Amino acid sequence: MRKFVFATLALALSLSLTLAGEVAFVKYDSDKKVLTVKEDDKTATYTITDETKVKRGDKDGKLENVLKYFGEKAKEGDKFEITVDKEKKTVTEIKLKGKKI
Repeated sequence: MRKFVFATLALALSLSLTLAGEVAFVKYDSDKKVLTVKEDDKTATYTITDETKVKRGDKDGKLENVLKYFGEKAKEGDKFEITVDKEKKTVTEIKLKGKKI
């Protein structure tokens, strides 16, 4: 019984540290690797790390391609999904639609 309680507590804690959802692109600072997005009506800023995973459709993508897209071609309001670590304020995963960027 004790293991079940601790497992449930650990799961609840881990879920509270991550957040996933659709966001709108605002800007990207390539020098600091900082992504600014709009979530609902609030603006949020997250750091992209070398461990950030990328999905394009159902396939794995390359982080360097996405960062180049954010820096050169992305327009304010472009929509995509991110998963973030709320505690560290970092992006753990970026999900883009299947089209080529």
